[in-house]
Amino acid sequence: MALLEIEKAGAPILKQICDPVKKIDGKLRSFLDDMAETMYKSDGIGLAAPQVGRSIRVVVIDIREGKLLEMINPEITSKEGAAVDSEGCLSVPGIFGEVERSEKVTVDYTTRYGKRRKLEADGLLARCIQHELDHLNGILFIDVAKNLRQETPEP
Repeated sequence: MALLEIEKAGAPILKQICDPVKKIDGKLRSFLDDMAETMYKSDGIGLAAPQVGRSIRVVVIDIREGKLLEMINPEITSKEGAAVDSEGCLSVPGIFGEVERSEKVTVDYTTRYGKRRKLEADGLLARCIQHELDHLNGILFIDVAKNLRQETPEP
Protein backbone atom coordinates (compact mmCIF):
# COMPACT_ATOMS: atom_id res chain seq x y z
CA MET A 1 0.00 0.00 0.00
CA ALA A 2 1.03 3.58 -0.56
CA LEU A 3 0.04 6.97 0.71
CA LEU A 4 -1.43 9.14 -2.03
CA GLU A 5 -1.16 12.91 -2.33
CA ILE A 6 -4.41 14.71 -1.54
CA GLU A 7 -5.42 17.36 -4.07
CA LYS A 8 -6.34 20.72 -2.58
CA ALA A 9 -9.14 23.13 -3.52
CA GLY A 10 -8.21 24.86 -6.77
CA ALA A 11 -6.92 21.67 -8.42
CA PRO A 12 -8.82 21.26 -11.73
CA ILE A 13 -9.53 17.55 -11.11
CA LEU A 14 -11.72 18.46 -8.13
CA LYS A 15 -14.15 20.27 -10.46
CA GLN A 16 -14.52 17.42 -12.98
CA ILE A 17 -17.38 14.97 -13.30
CA CYS A 18 -15.76 11.56 -12.82
CA ASP A 19 -15.98 8.68 -15.27
CA PRO A 20 -17.69 5.42 -14.32
CA VAL A 21 -15.42 2.48 -13.55
CA LYS A 22 -15.64 -0.03 -16.40
CA LYS A 23 -13.28 -2.73 -15.12
CA ILE A 24 -12.76 -3.98 -11.58
CA ASP A 25 -9.37 -5.66 -11.34
CA GLY A 26 -6.32 -5.98 -9.10
CA LYS A 27 -5.14 -2.47 -9.99
CA LEU A 28 -8.43 -0.97 -8.84
CA ARG A 29 -8.45 -3.05 -5.64
CA SER A 30 -4.87 -1.87 -4.92
CA PHE A 31 -6.02 1.72 -5.52
CA LEU A 32 -8.89 1.19 -3.05
CA ASP A 33 -6.34 -0.06 -0.48
CA ASP A 34 -4.16 3.03 -1.08
CA MET A 35 -7.18 5.32 -0.76
CA ALA A 36 -8.16 3.74 2.57
CA GLU A 37 -4.62 4.02 3.91
CA THR A 38 -4.45 7.67 2.84
CA MET A 39 -7.83 8.43 4.44
CA TYR A 40 -6.84 6.80 7.75
CA LYS A 41 -3.38 8.46 7.87
CA SER A 42 -5.02 11.83 7.15
CA ASP A 43 -7.57 11.31 9.95
CA GLY A 44 -10.47 11.54 7.50
CA ILE A 45 -13.77 9.67 7.44
CA GLY A 46 -14.16 9.64 3.66
CA LEU A 47 -12.12 10.04 0.51
CA ALA A 48 -13.11 10.21 -3.16
CA ALA A 49 -10.88 9.22 -6.08
CA PRO A 50 -10.55 12.76 -7.52
CA GLN A 51 -9.12 13.89 -4.19
CA VAL A 52 -6.12 11.66 -4.92
CA GLY A 53 -5.80 12.46 -8.60
CA ARG A 54 -8.07 9.92 -10.34
CA SER A 55 -11.23 11.04 -12.11
CA ILE A 56 -13.19 7.82 -11.52
CA ARG A 57 -16.37 7.09 -9.54
CA VAL A 58 -14.83 5.49 -6.43
CA VAL A 59 -15.08 6.43 -2.74
CA VAL A 60 -13.97 4.96 0.58
CA ILE A 61 -15.72 5.77 3.86
CA ASP A 62 -15.21 4.83 7.49
CA ILE A 63 -17.12 6.93 10.03
CA ARG A 64 -15.11 5.28 12.80
CA GLU A 65 -17.48 2.39 13.39
CA GLY A 66 -14.77 -0.09 12.42
CA LYS A 67 -16.21 -0.87 9.02
CA LEU A 68 -14.58 0.32 5.80
CA LEU A 69 -17.11 1.01 3.06
CA GLU A 70 -15.76 0.92 -0.49
CA MET A 71 -18.12 2.10 -3.23
CA ILE A 72 -17.55 1.78 -6.96
CA ASN A 73 -19.96 3.65 -9.27
CA PRO A 74 -22.20 4.71 -6.35
CA GLU A 75 -25.54 6.31 -7.06
CA ILE A 76 -27.99 7.78 -4.57
CA THR A 77 -31.43 6.44 -5.46
CA SER A 78 -33.50 8.11 -2.74
CA LYS A 79 -33.24 10.87 -0.15
CA GLU A 80 -35.35 11.79 2.88
CA GLY A 81 -35.44 14.73 5.24
CA ALA A 82 -32.97 17.55 5.65
CA ALA A 83 -30.49 18.57 8.32
CA VAL A 84 -27.78 21.20 8.58
CA ASP A 85 -24.45 20.30 10.19
CA SER A 86 -20.81 21.28 10.10
CA GLU A 87 -18.49 19.71 7.52
CA GLY A 88 -14.84 19.81 6.65
CA CYS A 89 -12.79 18.21 3.90
CA LEU A 90 -9.28 16.81 3.45
CA SER A 91 -9.03 18.86 0.23
CA VAL A 92 -9.91 22.09 2.08
CA PRO A 93 -7.82 21.87 5.26
CA GLY A 94 -8.74 24.11 8.17
CA ILE A 95 -12.03 25.29 6.65
CA PHE A 96 -15.43 24.23 7.98
CA GLY A 97 -18.97 25.20 7.09
CA GLU A 98 -22.63 24.45 7.63
CA VAL A 99 -24.09 22.26 4.89
CA GLU A 100 -27.68 21.09 4.41
CA ARG A 101 -27.89 17.40 3.48
CA SER A 102 -30.59 14.76 3.40
CA GLU A 103 -30.97 12.90 6.71
CA LYS A 104 -31.42 9.51 5.03
CA VAL A 105 -30.18 8.17 1.71
CA THR A 106 -30.32 4.93 -0.22
CA VAL A 107 -27.29 4.26 -2.40
CA ASP A 108 -26.61 1.56 -4.98
CA TYR A 109 -22.96 0.68 -5.61
CA THR A 110 -20.58 -2.07 -6.68
CA THR A 111 -18.12 -3.74 -4.29
CA ARG A 112 -14.44 -4.41 -4.95
CA TYR A 113 -15.50 -7.91 -6.03
CA GLY A 114 -18.05 -6.75 -8.59
CA LYS A 115 -21.17 -7.38 -6.47
CA ARG A 116 -24.03 -4.85 -6.64
CA ARG A 117 -25.24 -3.67 -3.24
CA LYS A 118 -27.89 -1.35 -1.83
CA LEU A 119 -27.31 0.53 1.42
CA GLU A 120 -29.72 2.61 3.46
CA ALA A 121 -27.89 5.13 5.61
CA ASP A 122 -28.76 7.91 8.01
CA GLY A 123 -26.95 10.34 10.27
CA LEU A 124 -23.22 10.81 9.80
CA LEU A 125 -22.94 7.97 7.29
CA ALA A 126 -25.63 9.52 5.07
CA ARG A 127 -23.90 12.91 5.30
CA CYS A 128 -20.52 11.41 4.46
CA ILE A 129 -21.90 9.48 1.47
CA GLN A 130 -23.46 12.67 0.08
CA HIS A 131 -20.24 14.64 0.66
CA GLU A 132 -18.07 12.03 -1.09
CA LEU A 133 -20.49 11.55 -4.00
CA ASP A 134 -20.50 15.33 -4.50
CA HIS A 135 -16.75 14.99 -5.16
CA LEU A 136 -17.53 12.59 -8.01
CA ASN A 137 -19.61 15.36 -9.61
CA GLY A 138 -17.03 18.12 -9.18
CA ILE A 139 -18.69 19.68 -6.13
CA LEU A 140 -16.79 20.67 -2.98
CA PHE A 141 -18.59 21.33 0.31
CA ILE A 142 -17.38 24.95 0.11
CA ASP A 143 -19.53 25.29 -3.04
CA VAL A 144 -22.72 24.46 -1.10
CA ALA A 145 -21.95 25.59 2.48
CA LYS A 146 -24.15 28.25 4.03
CA ASN A 147 -21.13 29.80 5.74
CA LEU A 148 -17.43 29.09 6.08
CA ARG A 149 -15.02 29.49 8.96
CA GLN A 150 -11.36 28.80 9.46
CA GLU A 151 -10.25 26.68 12.38
CA THR A 152 -6.70 25.97 13.35
CA PRO A 153 -5.96 22.54 14.79
CA GLU A 154 -4.87 22.32 18.40
CA PRO A 155 -1.15 21.53 18.82
